Amino acid sequence: MAVFFSSLAVQAQLIEPASTFRKIDRKAFFRFHYDNDYFTKTDYYYSQGISIEYVHPSLQKFPISKLLLRFPRSEVIYGTILNFFGYTPVNTHSDSILFGDRPYSSAISWSLFSSNTDTIRRLHFTNTISVGIFGPLALGERLQTNIHRWLRNKLPQGWQHQVANDVIADYQLNVEKQLWAYPNRFLLNGVAQAQLGTLKTKASVGTNMMAGYFENPYKPIALHKKKLQLYLFGQARYHLVAYDALLQGGLLNRSSPHTIAAGGISRLILQADAGIALNYKKLFLTYSRSFISKEFRSGTNHQWGGISVGFSW
Repeated sequence: MAVFFSSLAVQAQLIEPASTFRKIDRKAFFRFHYDNDYFTKTDYYYSQGISIEYVHPSLQKFPISKLLLRFPRSEVIYGTILNFFGYTPVNTHSDSILFGDRPYSSAISWSLFSSNTDTIRRLHFTNTISVGIFGPLALGERLQTNIHRWLRNKLPQGWQHQVANDVIADYQLNVEKQLWAYPNRFLLNGVAQAQLGTLKTKASVGTNMMAGYFENPYKPIALHKKKLQLYLFGQARYHLVAYDALLQGGLLNRSSPHTIAAGGISRLILQADAGIALNYKKLFLTYSRSFISKEFRSGTNHQWGGISVGFSW
């Protein structure tokens, strides 16, 4: 599936489980996703993201799962995700604070989610609880430095000025509604999302679509019969941002050596994504390209690419 104007929020920019176009037709699967701006021949801002996702009915038994909303008349799956993501300024070769440029930052988070599909009303709800840490303890400096060393590239400078350590505690709710569909060939959804917490506080609205050969994601999983699904997807979303800790620094720890002031944050941001997905039997593959308008006023637009590999049982 795909999103043409999507609203799902980005926890960083990592692709997340809320979108129907990412849906795997199983209640148990594993998926690995990797983002990097290397795909778009850049090396700044959202530099890298890694997502490791596991979905299984047993996750319903986690004590924290009791905090997740379940919606009536819905088919529910439970999953968990480990995320890592890192950001850098445009100039990674200066050892000084680059005022007006993006601060170095990285984060590690663990998320637990429930995805609810109302097959009658064609509604899809996903709610997610995330905890973690951002700052030097997330080891972004070590990871990027080692990658540059392995590739024999010039080592980045300036990580000592990164956003200081603080905690991640976020809650996110996504709602997706089918607006129009041509059976197994085209799907258009409207979406809305809200995220509240110490990492990001924001709201988003938009639509999403997919086009190709696929099972309708609002159909009960037990009725999905296609061995092969191949489709294009695209998305665009508008984010209304109230707070972004990776730019502004943490709520609890205000000792970051370099941040972007509240007045310098872009409050309305456009993000657009497009790609292709292949689902064959128990294998799921995607490739995507993403664009985001400037996230702070002295910044610029940015692009990156991403790949996903998943398998079910």
